[in-house]
Amino acid sequence: MDIGIDLGTANTLLYVRGQGIVLNEPSVVAVKEGARHALAVGTEAKETIGRTPGSITAIRPLKDGVISDFEAAEEMIRHFVRKAVPGRRPRTRMVICVPSGVTQVERRAIVHAAQRAGARAVHLVEEPMAAAIGAGLPVAEPRGSMIVDIGGGTTEVAVISLGGIVTSQSLRVGGHRLDTAITDYVRREHALLIGERTAEDVKVAIGSAWPVPGEEDFEERTFTVRGREKVGGLPKTVELTVAEVRAALDEPVEAIIAAVRVTLEECPPELSGDVMEHGIVLTGGGALLPALDLRLASATGIPVFVADDPLDSVALGCGKCVEDFDGLERGMSAA
Repeated sequence: MDIGIDLGTANTLLYVRGQGIVLNEPSVVAVKEGARHALAVGTEAKETIGRTPGSITAIRPLKDGVISDFEAAEEMIRHFVRKAVPGRRPRTRMVICVPSGVTQVERRAIVHAAQRAGARAVHLVEEPMAAAIGAGLPVAEPRGSMIVDIGGGTTEVAVISLGGIVTSQSLRVGGHRLDTAITDYVRREHALLIGERTAEDVKVAIGSAWPVPGEEDFEERTFTVRGREKVGGLPKTVELTVAEVRAALDEPVEAIIAAVRVTLEECPPELSGDVMEHGIVLTGGGALLPALDLRLASATGIPVFVADDPLDSVALGCGKCVEDFDGLERGMSAA
């Protein structure tokens, strides 16, 4: 049994050889104090965020794309594998996607967690490579392809040629940082405390990186948020505008643009020409932020495109590695 895992900060996706993507659930575990096993994992656990009693904690086992809680990560992987592939799973082999900037210690932690969850063999694939493969870029050709994968915890920027990453940046800014930017703005400007899920709802409803062309009515939209007063502690309601949310998101968006610029500056001239000709491809949940492609194109002078299936690009690329697991093992042995 060969399984590919896109172990994301926000969501975990499982790809089973011959079946495709069979699971997509939040990377959340609900744990009761003193209990040996998780009370809930995935979608059920996410529903408890911000609503648990003191004895129960809803945690994310991964932070910034790497494992921050080893036991919870192991429990989560085991639960997802059992749910995706019920019954016996003989000789399970796993391909797991990791950020390009992870350390050897962090790599070993991921491998160990997968082995404890039942994997016989584990191979790690860097996320920008998996995203590029999943987006259909010609990664094996002698041509520069640029990918920007904006996940929940990290943004991976890379230029790929001849099956390898030529230059890359791994930025610990992603969808969760965008949510945090909104909560910080609302607390600072409106003295209102809101939760993580509310901030995400705001981002999805009226978030944008630039004015959206052809949708003038979008600029007139508002979103009502309910939270707790910073000073008095009483319930309070505030109406947020599109312009306010865009201002709140400006800092993390600029950080992503800066990472793209640095990657381009470090890219060999011949490959830079390829990127200029063929453009930059955006993947990951952050790629769905309206007008982010337009703002990035304006900042770099290079065409920017959103992948056809940005949310699943990494998992699909991981899946292609799973489908050729034997070839992957031969390549690792040769290396």
